[in-house]
Amino acid sequence: MAETTQENWQPKNNPWVICIPLMVAAFMFVLDETIANVALPYMAGSFSVSRQESTWVLTSYLIASGIVIPSVDFFSKLMGRKNFFILSIIIFTVASLLCGTSRSLPEMVIMRILQGFGGGALLPLSQAIMLELFPIEKRAQSMALFGLVVVIAPIIGPVLGGWITTNWSWPFIYFINIPVGIMAVGLSKRFIEDPPYAKKQENVKIDNIGFFMLIGWLTCMQIVLDKGNDADWFGSTWVCWLTFFAVVFATWFFYIQSTKKDSLIDLNVFKDRNFFFGTVVQVVMQGVLLASLAILPQFLQGLMGYDAYLSGLAMMPRGIGALSTVIFIGTIGSKINNKLLVMMGLSLLSISSFMLCELNLNIATMNIVIPNFIMGIGMSMSMIPIITLSTMTLTNEQMTNASGVQNLLKNIGGAIGTSIVTTLISRKAQAHQSYLVDNLTMLNDNFIERLHYYQSAFISMSNDIHSNYMAQTMLYKQMLQQANMGAFRDTFEVCAIACFVIIPLVLFVKGIPKEKKS
Repeated sequence: MAETTQENWQPKNNPWVICIPLMVAAFMFVLDETIANVALPYMAGSFSVSRQESTWVLTSYLIASGIVIPSVDFFSKLMGRKNFFILSIIIFTVASLLCGTSRSLPEMVIMRILQGFGGGALLPLSQAIMLELFPIEKRAQSMALFGLVVVIAPIIGPVLGGWITTNWSWPFIYFINIPVGIMAVGLSKRFIEDPPYAKKQENVKIDNIGFFMLIGWLTCMQIVLDKGNDADWFGSTWVCWLTFFAVVFATWFFYIQSTKKDSLIDLNVFKDRNFFFGTVVQVVMQGVLLASLAILPQFLQGLMGYDAYLSGLAMMPRGIGALSTVIFIGTIGSKINNKLLVMMGLSLLSISSFMLCELNLNIATMNIVIPNFIMGIGMSMSMIPIITLSTMTLTNEQMTNASGVQNLLKNIGGAIGTSIVTTLISRKAQAHQSYLVDNLTMLNDNFIERLHYYQSAFISMSNDIHSNYMAQTMLYKQMLQQANMGAFRDTFEVCAIACFVIIPLVLFVKGIPKEKKS
């Protein structure tokens, strides 16, 4: 039987029109990964739980979506890719309605799991379909559109979530998905079509053991990554046990996938050099992206006194930089060496992270705006071409499976990156505090001078005993602020080094042949 490729199958509708429902659906899913972050305190208050308990709202969503992402190829074969895509949108939309009407934390967690099951397939399926719709020479343009989702949506999420929560209430961050989801279903039903290799197949067998191992692996791993730092990692018995089970489940899962004929995912895509090295680069980039999105708002709100909405606005230049670069790549990106674009983008990511290493407690807003703008440029400049390069040498039949595997690993990379920086801030703050506290002694002339200065300022408000206590308290708080500031600087330095280290990996990726460029 002849191989079905892009050359002998073309969609009936205009490919750019087909991209509309794909973009809408993927944007909904990625937006919901970050839009709830700023609303957690409000949810905790509504459900009468602690802020720490409310983080299960995020964890449950990530676990559920992570389980579905690598399974998209199987479910596409089971019911047809178009049908599976539409069903996923419907589940996501209905779950969004139920999330907004939840009245307790257990109810919310269950609804977020359902939402994750529905949304998990949207991103890899959208990526796979958009790559299949266009020949190689036009994929840079299609991936520029896809870059609007993977880069800009996570940045817009906290801003939009903060604005909606402040001006309306937190349920509306889920209710806004309802009209968008209905529109996405209608457009998908009208425009999307399945190529022959993506239609419903007969006698599709489910890999029961592999699916069970996947659920166990991702659940244990995500809980460890999300809660491990609060439990002092391997100082906690339950973290050790969950880590052990995660390793066992993961080992068993990959063994089954590599030896079983009807496996859940096809690991043969990793034999493709472009896919392997391109995926490694994307995993590290995703870790840096989500890590910076997690810790920069913490710095702005915890040390600079910004509220959730203002901290989100301070992050917006990253979206502006990303959007401007998306337009640039979509216009002339196919005429430029993609490998060079990726390396330039990674260099800009490293430079912007090093710029954030220079932050202090007396900065102006522009000290946040400029690095974020450069980071947005670097993220789009590297992320969009590397997606194209990583899938360039794959067949269309491999695309759905490859997109699922790639997005699974990117999700894991984002979770690991966020966990690493959270731990670094905690541990580095303790180290800086240990160093700085040695200077808060009566043997230090600067400390004595500053203590007397604050004491004289407070003496008019209280007696000598209270003024001395208040002065020492203020100095101690300033020391804690400086310790945390040092921790943030050290963490941004790690992000910068990570981006710099993976630049040589791009050299192992094959570029687009000149004859295929327009």
